[in-house]
Amino acid sequence: GYRLDHQPLVLLQDGDSEGFALHGGPLSGDDGVPNGGYFNPELQYRCINGQPWNSLLAMAVHLVDAPDGAGGFCVVRGSHKLNFAVPKHYATGTDIAFADEFAVQPATKAGDVLFFSEATVHGAKPWKMPYERRLALYRFAPPNFAYGRAYLNEWAVGEDTDLTKVIDLCTPAQRAVLLPPFAPRLERAVTNAHGDNGEPQIKLRSTAKKSHDKAVFKSDYF
Repeated sequence: GYRLDHQPLVLLQDGDSEGFALHGGPLSGDDGVPNGGYFNPELQYRCINGQPWNSLLAMAVHLVDAPDGAGGFCVVRGSHKLNFAVPKHYATGTDIAFADEFAVQPATKAGDVLFFSEATVHGAKPWKMPYERRLALYRFAPPNFAYGRAYLNEWAVGEDTDLTKVIDLCTPAQRAVLLPPFAPRLERAVTNAHGDNGEPQIKLRSTAKKSHDKAVFKSDYF
């Protein structure tokens, strides 16, 4: 399963806009700058026994064409596995040779969706096209993990607002993705590979454990 992390946003840049520094990566400071040089549990990628795991996965929906050389989104390939911090002059783009060779800008068409681990060092090159750059960005996390602080259950729940009306329009799978972070073993609705075509799965706890929590913690869940 997974959950929506961060509030979605749209990036807009005029033609000939400057880029922004490389950031992210498994070795970075608490502000995401990759030259921090220590293990960052918030931005990690692992593949264990053939099963990949990400602490934060980004989904970039490209709303305009970005042909080769256009600029915009770029990544340092393979950096999700790095064990040495990215030097500052590389991250800020002052080393032009590094940026030209290793900061790769994928060519995309309007409507293309690009997934990348936030454990990958990434940023943006100067936007060279004559039209506005437009990109919608979503981020997803494991069901029991959170990076951002804004959860849907904090948004005027129980009041007659447009937000609660939106929730009423959500499918069960969409509602599962909007839950706050907690472990699946605590009867969390978990999405599956079928997406909206499948019902979220819930692993029920034993009656004995639930009765224990109610008696000890005076609540349904600890």
